[in-house]
Amino acid sequence: MADSMMCKAATVEIPINSNGDSRTMAEDDGLEQAAKNQWSLKEKDLQQVMVSGPNLNETSIVSGGYGGTTEGMIPTSSIKGPAIHLNTNFLNSRRIPNEGQGSNMHHTSSSSSMTADEASRGVAVEKFDIMKKWGLNTYMCTKQMISERFGRGSRTVDLELEAQIEVLRETKRKYENVLRLARALTSHFYSMVQTQNALGDTFADLSQKSPELRDEFGYNAETQKLLCKNGETLLGAINFFVSSINTLVNKTMEDTLMTIKMYENARLEFDAYRADLEELNLGPRDAVTIARIEAAQQQYQIHKDKYERLRSDVTIKLKFLDENKVKVMHKQLLLFHNAISAYFAGNQQQLEQTLKQFNIKLKPPGADQPSWLEEQ
Repeated sequence: MADSMMCKAATVEIPINSNGDSRTMAEDDGLEQAAKNQWSLKEKDLQQVMVSGPNLNETSIVSGGYGGTTEGMIPTSSIKGPAIHLNTNFLNSRRIPNEGQGSNMHHTSSSSSMTADEASRGVAVEKFDIMKKWGLNTYMCTKQMISERFGRGSRTVDLELEAQIEVLRETKRKYENVLRLARALTSHFYSMVQTQNALGDTFADLSQKSPELRDEFGYNAETQKLLCKNGETLLGAINFFVSSINTLVNKTMEDTLMTIKMYENARLEFDAYRADLEELNLGPRDAVTIARIEAAQQQYQIHKDKYERLRSDVTIKLKFLDENKVKVMHKQLLLFHNAISAYFAGNQQQLEQTLKQFNIKLKPPGADQPSWLEEQ
């Protein structure tokens, strides 16, 4: 209501009929007095509103209409009354979350950096412990090896198992020699078959170009072609023999020998920790020594269990290897004998029957090379 009165007072038009007219001067004085009365009422209402309202520091309220002057500016700092500081509290409440967020971000970044530092420090400590254990284990095993080499240290020996391991190594060396000779035979025989094939082609060509020796060249060409065909069949049997021996020597026996190597390393570690425990037991018994004896006892038990487990694995693998070796070699030696005998006897039917007996399938000529469609 006060604002509407304010707007009306500010927009009152004063008509002027003539300059210096005495009749209009009285009317003008009356209108000016009414405007002053309305302005005083409006100022009181505004003071009551400002007293009962919030304390708006550093602000001013403009009361006036069009072209209002500074007389309508009411400074709020001069108004007395129970002011409520809403703006300050509102701004503080708006700032608190931002300050808390910044603090949380600072704590989060610092905690993440601390976590990264702790993780890297933990990895470094773990690597150092691994290197320390490895160095100690290497030192003890080297010391035990030197002691055994010079006859000053004792070692754990399983006579029966050591004999079986030595037999296996000797057998592997002999089988490797058989494999080397069989590969050489395959290479040489392959060259002979290729020579027979070329010789048969030459005889066949001369049979066509030499009418006076056509029959003689023709017989020899057929013989060489037949020998070449039988030679390819024999090569299939020998290649199967070589492949089976190679699997037996370089995979089955090698796998057993790898387990034997792990067993020998475990035996050396076991003897090293056993000797260390025996040496500690011979020394004085104080608090420090007792703690070292307990730690050495734990390590001794760990390596003893590992040694016994690997010894059991080696025994089982040697048994299975011996059975597998007999079975494989029985089949391969029978194949090799029958194929060689049938070839040099010229019995083509028996040679082919031998391959069928052992389920050997020969590759057709040119099967190793892909066709031109597969190369596209």
